[in-house]
Formats: sequence, C-alpha cells, structure tokens
Amino acid sequence: YNIYTLTNIFFINIPQQFINEEKATCPLGYFPCGNLTVCLPQLLHCNGINDCGNQADEENCGDNNGWPHLFDKYFGMPSYNTGTKSNVCLLGAVPELCQCRDLELDCDSTQLQDIPVVAINVTMMSLQRNRLQKLKANTFFRYQSLQKLYLQHNRIQDVSPHAFRGLYNLTRLYLSYNKISALMPGVFQDLHKLEWLILENNNIHEISSMTFSGLNSLVLLVLLNNSLTELDDICREMPILNWLDLEGNLIQTIGNVSFCSCSMLTVLVLQQNRISHIHEQAFSVLQKLGELDLSNNKLVAIPPNLFVLLGDLLQLNISYNPIVELQVDHFDKLHKLKSLSIEGIEIGNIQRRMFEPLKYLTHIYFKKFQYCGYAPHVRSCKPNTDGISSFEDLLANIVLRVFVWVVSATTCFGNIFVICMRSYIRSENKLHAMCIISLCCADGLMGIYLFMIGAYDLKFRGEYNRHAQAWMDSSQCQVIGSLAMLSTEVSVLLLTYLTLEKYICIVYPFQYLTPGWRRTVTILLGIWVFGFIVALLPLVFKGLFRNFYGTNGVCFPLHSEQPETLWAHVYSIIIFLGLNLVAFLIIVLAYASMFYNIQRTGTQTTKYSNHIKKEVTIAKRFFSIVITDSLCWIPIFILKILSLLQVEIPGTISSWVVIFILPINSALNPILYTLTTRPFKETILQVWANYRQRRPLLSGHQAHHPSLTWQEMWPLQENSHGPATGHPLETTGTIVKLTPVENTNEGYSDITTSTQQLQKQHTVLSVCSKKQAPNTHTYTNK
Repeated sequence: YNIYTLTNIFFINIPQQFINEEKATCPLGYFPCGNLTVCLPQLLHCNGINDCGNQADEENCGDNNGWPHLFDKYFGMPSYNTGTKSNVCLLGAVPELCQCRDLELDCDSTQLQDIPVVAINVTMMSLQRNRLQKLKANTFFRYQSLQKLYLQHNRIQDVSPHAFRGLYNLTRLYLSYNKISALMPGVFQDLHKLEWLILENNNIHEISSMTFSGLNSLVLLVLLNNSLTELDDICREMPILNWLDLEGNLIQTIGNVSFCSCSMLTVLVLQQNRISHIHEQAFSVLQKLGELDLSNNKLVAIPPNLFVLLGDLLQLNISYNPIVELQVDHFDKLHKLKSLSIEGIEIGNIQRRMFEPLKYLTHIYFKKFQYCGYAPHVRSCKPNTDGISSFEDLLANIVLRVFVWVVSATTCFGNIFVICMRSYIRSENKLHAMCIISLCCADGLMGIYLFMIGAYDLKFRGEYNRHAQAWMDSSQCQVIGSLAMLSTEVSVLLLTYLTLEKYICIVYPFQYLTPGWRRTVTILLGIWVFGFIVALLPLVFKGLFRNFYGTNGVCFPLHSEQPETLWAHVYSIIIFLGLNLVAFLIIVLAYASMFYNIQRTGTQTTKYSNHIKKEVTIAKRFFSIVITDSLCWIPIFILKILSLLQVEIPGTISSWVVIFILPINSALNPILYTLTTRPFKETILQVWANYRQRRPLLSGHQAHHPSLTWQEMWPLQENSHGPATGHPLETTGTIVKLTPVENTNEGYSDITTSTQQLQKQHTVLSVCSKKQAPNTHTYTNK
C-alpha cells in the first residue's frame, strides 16, 4: 500500500491551537505575506512566483495541512535503528535463493510454491512475487514470534479459516495483489495484535462483520479494488479501527448501519464505487472523522443533513459525481474543514453564502476557475486558469491579448476595404461581385467578434475572476458567441457556393448552368437565413442547450469541459463534423477537379511554355485557397474528434484556435478573392496612373509614364471597345480615365483565362505622336 499517500492525507487530532490561529487583518480576498504588513490577493498566492519577497506566499501550499508525522504517531511506524540489527543471519539454515538478516527472512521472487520452513523465532517473512496458490490450515502456527508477513503478488485463491492460527504477535499482514475471492468468518481469530491488514487488489465480493472477529487492535484496513457490493456493520469486531479504505469496489448503497460501530474512524475512503444513495444518518456516528472521500461515484443528490455531525472533518472530497445541485447550507456545520474538493461538479446555484461558514478553509478545488470568485477568503483555490482565461485576465496569455487586436483589425479593415473597392471594379458579372461582398460581410462579423472579446478583456483587466461567471452567463456573451457562429457558418457556406459556381463555369463552360440573378439572390438569402438559424437556435431553446456559448471566456463552443446536454452534443457534432467537414471536402475536391480540367484544356490550346506558366499561376491560386481552408478547419476537426472521444484537451489549445486558427479564412478571404485578382490590380493601376497624371499637371511639370517594368508586371486587358490605341498617360493638359476592366468571372480571371481557347493577346501600349510625348516608345506584348 502506498505509504506516502497515507501520510499525505492523514488528518487526525489536529492541535486546537493550530486550528484557532489568528485571522489575518487583510481585506476579503487578500492574504498576508507572513510577518510582513503586506497583503496580496488570492491569485498571487501559491502561483509559483515569489510575490511577497520573503517566499511567504509560496509556503504551506501543499494540501497535507502539515501533519504527515501523525501517521507514525498513530500507526506506530517504527523508527528503524540500523545499529540495533545484526547483519548476521540468526535463523540458521534458510531455503536456497532466500536472504536472511538477523531474524528476518526475505524470499521474494524465488518461485516458491509453499511456505518455507525456517527457525521458529523468525520475526519478519517476505514471500512476495512467488507462486503460492493456497494458504493451508496451521501453515504459520509454528511461527508465533512473527510480526510482519508479506504475501503480495502471489496467486493465492484459497485461504483456510485456520491459515493464520497461532500468529498472536503479528502486527502487519499484506495479502495484496492475489486472487482471493472470499474470507471465511474467524480467519483472523488469533491476530489480536494485528494493526495493519492490507487486502487491496483481490476479488473479494462479500464480507461480514464476523470476517474480522479477533482484530481488536486493527487500526488500518485496506480493501481497495475488490468487488464488494454492500457493507453491514463492518466495524463491529474492530472497535478501534482508525482508517478504512474501500476505494474501487462495487458498493451501491450506504445504509444507516454500515458504519454504526465505527466511532473511532478518522479516515474513510469510498471513492470510485457505484454509490447512488447514502442514508442521511449513515455518518452520524463518525464524529471523529477527519477525512471523507466520496469522489467518483454516482451521487445525484446529497442528503441535507449528511454532514451535520461531522464537526471534526478536515478534508471532504465529493468530486466527479453527477450532482445537479448543492444546497446553500450543505457545509454549514463543517467548522474545522480545511480542504474541500468539488471538482467536476456544475454548481448552477453557486454563491458566496455556500462557503462563508468555512472560516478555516485553506484549499478548495472547483470544476471551473471562475467559481473561485465565490470563495475569496480561501487562500488556495484551484484551478487557476482554464487555459483561455486566468484570475486576472479574460485572455490569460499576453500574446493572445495583443494578437486579438491585430487579427481583429486585419479582418475588419481587409473586408471593409474590399467592400468599398468593389464599387470601383465595374464588372459585367455583378452576381459574382454580390457574392464576394456578402462573403466580406460574413467575415467582417468575425472581426467584430474578436474586437468585442478584446474590449471585454480590457474591461476586466486585473480582476476577471470577480466577473467571470457573470460574464459567461450574460446575454452579451451569448450574443457575441452567436455572432462568431453566424460568421463561421455563413462564410463556410458562401465559400462552398463560390467554389461550386466556378466549378460549373470551368468544368462545364457550355452547359449554361450558371445561376441567374434571381437564383443567386435566393441562394444568398437562404445562406444567411440558415446561418441565423444555426447561430440563434441555442439561444431560443436554452432549456435544451443550456449555456451553449458560455462554456468559456471567449464565448465560442469549440470545446466544452462540462458535460453537454444531448441536444448540445448532437448539435455540435452536426455543425462541426457534419456540415463544415462536408463543405471542406467539397471545396478541396472541386478545386482539384478544376485544376485537372484547366491542365487538360491548356495542353490542347496553348504553346507548351505558356501552358507551364499559366499552370504555375493557377496552381498557386488553388494552393492558397485550399491551404487556408485546411489551416482553418483541419485543427478544428481534430479538436472536435478528440473531444468526441473524450480525450482531455488543454484549454490553452482552445484559446489559440479561437484567436489564431478560426479567423484565418476571415482575414485571408479578402486577399484571396479580391486583392490578388487581375481586375483589382488593374483598378489599382488605373488609380495610380491617374494620380501620376494629376500630380505633374498640378505642379506644372512634364508627366512621366510608368516604367517598362511596371507595364510588363501589370498588363492591361483588352476591353470590349477594341484594343487600346495609346498609353493613357500620353496626353496633354487633361487626365484620361482608363476604360474599366470588364471580366465575366471577376475574382477568378487568372483561372478562367486558361480555359478560353480563343482569347486574344493583350495590347499593352500604342505609340502616340512624338510631339505629345517625345520620350515615349511603343511596346507590344508578343
């Protein structure tokens, strides 16, 4: 048995003067720095940093209350004095492979199949990791001086009722890691001095009070990881039992007589059973109980008066039970409680009143760090963060706090800029422009979402924990979360629609399948309506989805550590692993098909060298579009799949995904679908050319046309009125406006150009009279 664990959690007979220590004269939520007059807030204590300067804020942070020495005191662990023991074997002849020192015999891992025969004055016998299968009657009768017997890690299945007969001086008996399924009444009848009985990791399925008859001196009983289903006055034959460990059994009910004779019990461990019901008087006799562990069971409710008589309780653990509600006065009578663990429990009605009576509480453990704000008088509250937020800030990481503004500004500016510039790019295909503007509106909402998160991070700076729970439950958080969901889903659907539209234009150019004005408007309206439904559904049916958006400080339901309702769970899977995954696959496959068709068409209609250049350009565009979609959605798909498989996901990962990964498409879509396209470049060239023409006219100097390098990098397309007849800058006294670019597939001109087999070569410049522009020359694209 793990002695270190026993030592660390033992709380018995705490000196009263320690419990009645003077209360610090610091404001609520602040604690003193040792003997200094400085007070630090709760969040700066036990955080691994010397904030006081004298290490006082990092002292006594361990949850053992400083009493490990009591284990030796009350369990009589001997202080071994190696000077009093002889290294000479005093047992005479011993079996081969066994080791002997003084009166102690060590036969561990020697393949023994039976108990060895040695001198009768042996005091310790260790027979661990052998092949013992049965303990026969009177096996140890001749060893009446035996004090310690170690039989762990054997194959013992059958223990005779008289197996331990005659062991009147035995104090320690270890039978762990065997295959014992039953213990007959009276099997320990002669073990009057036995103090420790360790029976962990067997298959014991039934015991009665008479099983332990004769154990008048037993103080420690360990039945960890067996198959017990019920308890019936287990302490009746063990009047001074101090420590009872029943972890990892199959117990379902604790009745009012289960511990009715355990008045001396100080430690009771019942974790990892199947307990669903506890009688209200089950612990009424345990008035000396110092530690109670009920974690990892199936308790839905705790009886109102279950803890009323546990006035000496120092440590209580009820974590990871499906408790739906804690009563406000559940802990009122636990005046000496120093450690309270309620991890894994959603406390919907949490309030300060629950923990105010616990004046001496030094450690408290919640499911969410936001709950720490309801226990400001407790020095050590865990967890300190959920990976996204911390005690101080909504965004725990300085990098996140900076980049939330950078990404927000980039997203908002890029999309607003594209929406404004679209009015300067006159295109025959107004429907495509409408789709692009609609996409920018959706992506702009993501920028607004990040802006709002950054704004609330500033608002709560330095004191977020005081507002954390109220913030996540607030209507503002719900609205911001639904805004992000609306942006995400509308953007995904619009990208899918734009991809399919281009796919039809390129793969089936002569089928007249391109949607008209009415159909396009209907599709766009349908996408936005669907996006609003998806985003608002958890808000309208809050009873089914609970606090769907308020599971973390950034109000986005990417990953939830708390148990989701069935509706929320199914909804999340359908959206992230259904709709979005299908849309992503459609985009990737459609672009792959488009590239294949363009490659096939290009090899048939162009010279090989030109074909290679166009392929490289198209491949770059395809790669950019697909890679941004992949960078955005593949991490999210992986995260949701791991969440579905109940893999523990650090909150830090979720925060980086929300701030950096999720907005990738929103930030880069303006660049990919507008800023890098030929019509946009030519519009910029037009503005620049007019600016260059206006500048010398206003200053009275001669105009200078763009350099040859500039012209070759940005050749103008031929417009519908015929080829250009002169350079736009080669005029005198007036500013000539370039003919607007007309492109039937704006935003994809590089792609569609490759599929038009009869497209003409672009005329870049024409010569004008040398009188008007004596320094100009004529260049023509070949």
